[in-house]
Amino acid sequence: RTVRSQFNNKMNRAVVLFALLALPCASAMEGIVCGEGGITCPAKDQILKTPDGSCVNGVSTWTNMFGYKTYDGKSYDGSCSFFGGVPALAEGLGWFIIVGLGGIFSLAVSAAIYFGEKSVPARHQEEVKTSEHFNSAGRIIPSGLCACDIVSKWTWATTFLQSSNVAYAYGISGPFWYASGATIQILLFSIFAIEIKRKCPSIHTVLEVVLARWGTAAHLVFLFFCIMTNFIVTAMLILGGAAVVNAVTGVNIYAASMLIPISVVFYTMQGGLMACFISSWGHVAVIYLALLIFLWKVYAGPSELGSTDKVWENLMSAALKYPVPGNYDGTFLTMWSRSGIFFGIINIVGNFGTVFVDQSYWQGAIAARPSATYKGYLLGGVAWFAIPFSMATTLGLAGRALDLPITMNESGSGLVPPAVAVHLLGPGGAFLVTFQLFMAVTATGSSEQVAVASLCVYDVYKRYFNPAVTGKQIIYLSRVGIAIWGVISGVLSIVLLNIPGINLGWVYQAMGNFIGSAVAPIVFALMWKDCTAIGAIGGALGGLLGSMIAWLVIAAEVGGGVINVNTLANENAFLGGNITALFLSPVLAMLLSIPNPQNYDWADLVKTTEGYLIEEDRHAHADTQMLEEDSPEAMDKALYWTNRTGAVMTFVLLVAWPLLALPQRNFSKSYWGWWVAVAFIWGHVATFITVVVPIWESRAFLMHVLGIQKMDFSATERGREGYTADGSVAMRGADKSAMYPATGAAKEVSPMAPVEQVFPGYPMAYPGMYPPYGGSAGPMPPMMPMGGMGMPMYPGSPPMMGMGMPQMGMPMGYPPAV
Repeated sequence: RTVRSQFNNKMNRAVVLFALLALPCASAMEGIVCGEGGITCPAKDQILKTPDGSCVNGVSTWTNMFGYKTYDGKSYDGSCSFFGGVPALAEGLGWFIIVGLGGIFSLAVSAAIYFGEKSVPARHQEEVKTSEHFNSAGRIIPSGLCACDIVSKWTWATTFLQSSNVAYAYGISGPFWYASGATIQILLFSIFAIEIKRKCPSIHTVLEVVLARWGTAAHLVFLFFCIMTNFIVTAMLILGGAAVVNAVTGVNIYAASMLIPISVVFYTMQGGLMACFISSWGHVAVIYLALLIFLWKVYAGPSELGSTDKVWENLMSAALKYPVPGNYDGTFLTMWSRSGIFFGIINIVGNFGTVFVDQSYWQGAIAARPSATYKGYLLGGVAWFAIPFSMATTLGLAGRALDLPITMNESGSGLVPPAVAVHLLGPGGAFLVTFQLFMAVTATGSSEQVAVASLCVYDVYKRYFNPAVTGKQIIYLSRVGIAIWGVISGVLSIVLLNIPGINLGWVYQAMGNFIGSAVAPIVFALMWKDCTAIGAIGGALGGLLGSMIAWLVIAAEVGGGVINVNTLANENAFLGGNITALFLSPVLAMLLSIPNPQNYDWADLVKTTEGYLIEEDRHAHADTQMLEEDSPEAMDKALYWTNRTGAVMTFVLLVAWPLLALPQRNFSKSYWGWWVAVAFIWGHVATFITVVVPIWESRAFLMHVLGIQKMDFSATERGREGYTADGSVAMRGADKSAMYPATGAAKEVSPMAPVEQVFPGYPMAYPGMYPPYGGSAGPMPPMMPMGGMGMPMYPGSPPMMGMGMPQMGMPMGYPPAV
């Protein structure tokens, strides 16, 4: 009876919620009537006329249907394009943004890293200097900063540019499908983030999981897919950023392509992954500030628009001049959009690869505290939704509502946002959107640099060239890798810029064809114990082959037997390749695995991956977490909750919301007002999550750094019952055979490293003992509980030899026994 009552209550709440969401659907608009409700009738000779299509000798017959003028009072009539080859800002200002502001921001992040590390107590200083801290940020990142990092690394150039492009081309369905189709991957990855903490908290990269489960062959195959993912993501970042900087400021596009990634190299080399987290707050603060400015300017501020009603009237007028093929009534304000739905499917499929196969998202989960992983990814996904949804609903549709002379070539290159910003705010708008874009590109760029460096150091150099690599060598090589990738990524973008027909939109929609087939096997690595190495490899490579065949065949059919950049860009070809990649792969993996399942023991994954640690990290083990909320039991409960939360939010974004909008067909004024209100609220809530929450969570440490109030680093008042602080790798019997040689000479390691790292293969009388100063550990007297000079004889006893050592059973770095 109680269960039935709870079920009925949940059903009643669901019915009420859906009823409230469906209320705006009550008054659907039928057709667009010229001259009624403020709708302007376009001149007959202007219907479907484009600025570039009617251009002769630099002058067109195109006119602005509303009579709007430029920010400095000049007429748009006769324009062949919006920018016309004339930048909105002086070239010097472009250099100032890239070099000047980029340098200032880099110095600010470097200073924050320096003072932050300097403020850490002496007993923790060794921890912040290890390779584990450099590449995994100490595994202590809180949820707010984790969400901030997710937003910064998921906000590419395409987030602003491509989302506004599809809004300009398809109408309101474009921003929605861009936002929802790229948010669900983050929401679902929150489940993965918990599984990382439950099953392999000691890993550094995604490929270490692949190696532990399936061996060298699979490791090499997925190394190929991971590096290709980083190539594609980095290329899209720089392609969009360089194109906008060049169009708005006139800075040479090749120079911009090289300088944009290099601008973040210095602080990333200094602080490693922690630098990415620190800089992410500054990045998203600028991004959301600009977003709110544009929201208020278009829908509430002083401008030719200034209200939702005026935007609705102008968009209906624009639909009469430029009816959208495949949209209901040709209107921009409808979810009945064939091209919008096609783009949504491509977007959903393609973005699974750029999340699950991208090392930067794995390293974000690795770096977070266990309790912060799922919270950070869920909050980050919700907050990120506002950027493409609210931003493109504002700038993308404003481009149509203002009837600006933006050509489809300019739109395809991502120039809708800067064009609208220039019209609304003049040079100030151009500066704001360029700086916003620069921050977005550099935010993701720094994460990609650390991701590639980690793959090269841990999965190439350490695995195949020097298994006995030391922590100092890891840090040095990581810094070298960051610098090299900064240069390579610039060169890569220049190469793509010189391929005719390749632009931001082309690369974005093609990415799923190349990397989508790796998604399912990587998911199986942590979620399906029966997947075999043959199944994983066959699924990934077979899916890639099938994707290429489908893409080429459909392109040839559409192009009458011709395959080139243009025919490959057909939306049916993109769609066919993307779907084949994502769905053929798991089918092949299951068919190849089921006859001879692996039946993998997850306990082996924990044990094996702990052997991949180079230097000890007391936060790298599930059962040594000090706080109750980070314990294995808490993670089990969090997994249950996150599974359901991720599933519900995915259902709402992909099914419930679009279905509730379909009855509207052509949005009425009231429904459009409600839609904009959602974008407004979402944008402000997202700003609070990513700008305010990280500061609040870190307030104690910030006050400590600023000298306002000393921070208690022990946090013992929140310790969980039954907590034991054994952080050693050797005591767990970790299998290091995959990464360390059986025998060998002594190597350079931290003075407090386990003896088996000093002398590989050395027999341990007391496994896990930390010999002083790198010496060997022999049998210890039975009455001495810990076996280390200076350790107390019994709990609570005074420290020996005047050394401030923690009491028995507590890890290094804890408050001395008193």
